[in-house]
Amino acid sequence: MLRRSLGRSGLTVSAPGLGCMGFSEFYGPTDEAAAPAALAAALDLGYDFLDTADMYGHGRNETLIGGVLRGRRDRVVVATKFGIVREPGSGARRIDNSPAYLTAACEGSLRRLGVETIDLYYCHRRDPAVPVAEMIGAMARLIEAGKARALGLSEVSPETLRAAHAVHPIAAVQTEYSLWSREPECGLIETYRELGVALVAYSPLGRGFLTGQVDVAALAPDDFRRSNPRFQGEALDRNRRLAEALCAFAGAPGAAAGARYPEGGMAGIESAAG
Repeated sequence: MLRRSLGRSGLTVSAPGLGCMGFSEFYGPTDEAAAPAALAAALDLGYDFLDTADMYGHGRNETLIGGVLRGRRDRVVVATKFGIVREPGSGARRIDNSPAYLTAACEGSLRRLGVETIDLYYCHRRDPAVPVAEMIGAMARLIEAGKARALGLSEVSPETLRAAHAVHPIAAVQTEYSLWSREPECGLIETYRELGVALVAYSPLGRGFLTGQVDVAALAPDDFRRSNPRFQGEALDRNRRLAEALCAFAGAPGAAAGARYPEGGMAGIESAAG
């Protein structure tokens, strides 16, 4: 198993991590009763980086991960996130980066995970109404209190990353990155390398589409990909042709398009630390 450093935090993780969102929702029907066995099998294979968030399943995903961590805490680097608030019942979303909210959110995550310290605590989405320095200052106090080991951000610009890093070192930034989503190449990757920040790339296979094995018509009614523009109409037709070309390219030397990462929920980590 290849290993990577999470920036300069001192934490090292398996190069592929396991994004756990799909165990609880978003990709159609789930079987949370079967999830612990799947997670345990992943740990036995050498995966030791589990990535969740407090909004996945309205907290159920963290509770699920917490059950798997019991008796295995020293074998796992666990990451979770705050910032996307889902209203009970309606599911309506808002973003909250306020110090009061994130402090309370951390306590909730610690309780559901059943741990004393979160290894990597991300801001899931930025609220421009809250100054970066104010938010990062509050997150840094969580480290001082022993409730987090390292700080991360998700889906931020180079400017936001620089502003955050100036307040407290940022260990990792999570963002979508694949042959389908190349946005990090527009200045982000250079910034990661300059600052010594790790890239946690989610959906490296385009939420499964780049494997060429996703039948959009067969997706469950509640699978969120049905409402994603990339999976609809003319865009779907164009993207399907691209996926077919990728599969043909991979098949020429006897490989598969999904040979490295079997599903879009996996997270590839590139260490940018020196």
